Amino acid sequence: MILVFGGTTEGRIAVETLDEGAGHYFYSTRGDVQTIECAHGEHIYGAMTESDMVDFCRSNAIRLIIDAAHPFASSLHSTVDKASHQLGIPVIRFERRYPSVDYANTVWCDDFEDAVKLMESAGIKRLLALTGVQTIKKLKPYWSRHETWFRILRRDESVEMATEEGFHINRLVYYDDSSVDSLVQTIQPDALITKESGESGGFMEKIESAERHGIKVFVVKRPKLSDKFLVVDGRHGLRREIERVLPEFYPLHTGFTTGSCATAAAKAALVALLTGRKVRDIDFKIPDGETLHMPVESIAIESNSAIASVIKDAGDDPDVTDKSLISVKVSFAEHDGIRFLGGEGIGTVTLPGLGLPVGEAAINPVPRSMMGAELSALYDGGLDVTVSLERGEELAERTFNPRVGVVGGVSIIGTSGIVRPFSHEAFLESLRREMNVALANGCEEVIVNSGGKSEKYMKALFPGLSQQAFIHYGNAIGETMKIADECGVKHLIIGLMLGKAVKLAEGNMDTHSHKVTVNKDFLKSLAEECVCSYGCKEAIANLSLARELPSLLSEADAMRFFPELLRRCHLHCSKIFKGKLDAVLIADDGKILSKTWQ
Repeated sequence: MILVFGGTTEGRIAVETLDEGAGHYFYSTRGDVQTIECAHGEHIYGAMTESDMVDFCRSNAIRLIIDAAHPFASSLHSTVDKASHQLGIPVIRFERRYPSVDYANTVWCDDFEDAVKLMESAGIKRLLALTGVQTIKKLKPYWSRHETWFRILRRDESVEMATEEGFHINRLVYYDDSSVDSLVQTIQPDALITKESGESGGFMEKIESAERHGIKVFVVKRPKLSDKFLVVDGRHGLRREIERVLPEFYPLHTGFTTGSCATAAAKAALVALLTGRKVRDIDFKIPDGETLHMPVESIAIESNSAIASVIKDAGDDPDVTDKSLISVKVSFAEHDGIRFLGGEGIGTVTLPGLGLPVGEAAINPVPRSMMGAELSALYDGGLDVTVSLERGEELAERTFNPRVGVVGGVSIIGTSGIVRPFSHEAFLESLRREMNVALANGCEEVIVNSGGKSEKYMKALFPGLSQQAFIHYGNAIGETMKIADECGVKHLIIGLMLGKAVKLAEGNMDTHSHKVTVNKDFLKSLAEECVCSYGCKEAIANLSLARELPSLLSEADAMRFFPELLRRCHLHCSKIFKGKLDAVLIADDGKILSKTWQ
């Protein structure tokens, strides 16, 4: 059982992340302003004292607290700290991301009292306050003597709170009326004041507006949090911490891509090379900007280089590289920039279409970008970065690498940095890569089929095509059509085994057995439309598996039924794929039951 304190964008993301699991949770907000759907949780309301929180946690068997409240909710943070300490419950702080500020006219304030002093000493006479209605009281020593406008939410209780403090209603402006820029143009203040509210609080919009208008911006620093909190700044880090603290909450656990592993190892190696420190844990950013952490297995420092190794954690995804040792050697170099090299176990690109030149190490563009960003932030000179993966050449035989022309080892891949268990996203990424390789190698027809069995039958139909022309879609027929369309495939041919065809013909674009089963009523109605015999309809009624159909239908019924079944499949696919599309219907023994060309 988990207790979440939210009411923020981070709170909403926490709920989405928790709803990916099977466990129950409580989502707590002080008021009922935020409307939110909790699939596996309960939304509760009202402020809690320390004793309230302790009692609630005990009576509901709370084992983890997630603090996703506003960074300036100091009283709540303090209460969470005290209650969790009393109960011995861990706390994950879902923190906002705080961008760096380069604007020279930014004045940092320790608190609101400090802000008043600094604004007075700077001679600010006209102020636009973007700190919210709760801060009207805190800034009263300033606005009681100087012209001040407050931007607040358009709510009766907010207006009432402002007027109770004696603030003039005519100097209230509202979020839904205009942007910060338009308010600055209208009010023409000497300065803005804002809280260090992070990316989700629109912090940079306020800084950039002040910079555009050449005025000062006073920033009240966010309060410090307890150093006992486990801090994350995104959904992936949040889920991984929950998986670590409460392993049973998620049936399946997430992992890291080989690209993330290489990035962590590369950064650890450069830190060692520059400072001599051998870190045990390293932080790094994934492509969406979230900061994650990874343990470092070993580090060795040489005269001009350092090597760091990490162990690949794929979570519960059946990744062939799971538990493999990934090592990165970082060396000082005479050339400018960063050069990536493939060491032991890393494949070489032999075909175009992967976004890398032929002959290059199979270290994909996103991992290169991730490593480049981390390394260039620490060092601006030339570097050679050599990535290796233990037993990579052997493991590569169990991947799709031979199909896309990567030989001699595995690829360092990953677009998100995170591996989700049995990752559908990773499968689609691989499918897109194969599609691009086929096109780059001049395949005029691309053949998509469900797996090895149907591929064997399709290769017999098209013996002159190269291996790159044949791509597996698994169950993701609809997404395969979409990817083929986006990649610009001119002629797509889909091979359909009968079991998938009877699902697709009804409009099911994902044919996984967990999502859809054979609909006998649909097949009977189809038989009626085709004017099939009574025996055909009776055979369908007694059907156990779709693959039995060819042996149960008469030749006359089969000649009517199977072409119409395939026509329906073609119709649904052609709504997504706009190029030339052909389809083949295949029986379990490889017999061609129907095709869309003569």
